[in-house]
Amino acid sequence: MAKQYSRRSFLKQSLIFSLSLFGLAGGGYSYARFIEPKRLQINEIDISHELIPASFHNKRIVQFSDTHVGFQYTLEQLYGHVQTINSLHPDLIFFTGDLLDRPDDYGRDKTNTTISILQKLKAPFGKFAVYGNHDHGGYGTNLYESIMKKSGFQLLKNESAELKSMNDSIYLLGLDDAMLGQPSFSAAKKKVKEDRYLILLSHAPDLAEEAANAGIHFQLSGHSHGGQVQLPWYGALITPPYAEVFKEGRYEVNGTTALTLYVNRGLGTTRLPFRFLSIPEITVFTLKSLR
Repeated sequence: MAKQYSRRSFLKQSLIFSLSLFGLAGGGYSYARFIEPKRLQINEIDISHELIPASFHNKRIVQFSDTHVGFQYTLEQLYGHVQTINSLHPDLIFFTGDLLDRPDDYGRDKTNTTISILQKLKAPFGKFAVYGNHDHGGYGTNLYESIMKKSGFQLLKNESAELKSMNDSIYLLGLDDAMLGQPSFSAAKKKVKEDRYLILLSHAPDLAEEAANAGIHFQLSGHSHGGQVQLPWYGALITPPYAEVFKEGRYEVNGTTALTLYVNRGLGTTRLPFRFLSIPEITVFTLKSLR
């Protein structure tokens, strides 16, 4: 499943990215550096399917992703976004990876503050998360697990959770990160019952075709940042490995099942502190039963 990327390819992409930023002269530079990264777009999307039980009709899912706390994105911003998420009255909250930008640089005081902020998130049907590549990077695997569990999140690493409402249920599956982890669809599906609606959390969007062939109905991802910098009529200049096919927004992917994929642009930045035509995002999904 892993892909190999040469040093030359990485340098070429970084050069293109850097040159594009130099092109954002004057006011464009100031906007991309200081204004757009602090903006917020809330997208609301209905998700309908014949396998969604009637008792899940109008249940609200809020997804946030890619905060990268510590690289330009502050704990004050995280606190503000937590308040925003709670104001949306979610039934479920999903975090799709990359909480800290550099876990190896994160001190105990910041860790405790991060936990106290994330604990404030409220969702009656639960809070769930998966690993991103930055969560594994910098010896962060155990730190991220500790933070999320102490914050009241269930961390899904190639496993599933049965979500129940009245006498009905759907399943939430979570994959390990594709770049630095070992994702396994077979392990994630091991306890899943047949004829249930399946939602997948995968930090990497480009696993969607494999997910469609694994019988998944709805996949939520992050990782791409929407390219972080886009050009008009062209779109994202560069996206990371495993976010090169599906870059942002909604897609319909055909496989063994018809899968709906949504790629969230995330809240923070990484590598360079710029966003241009890629506004930070929180997404609200409302489940619609067709029964």
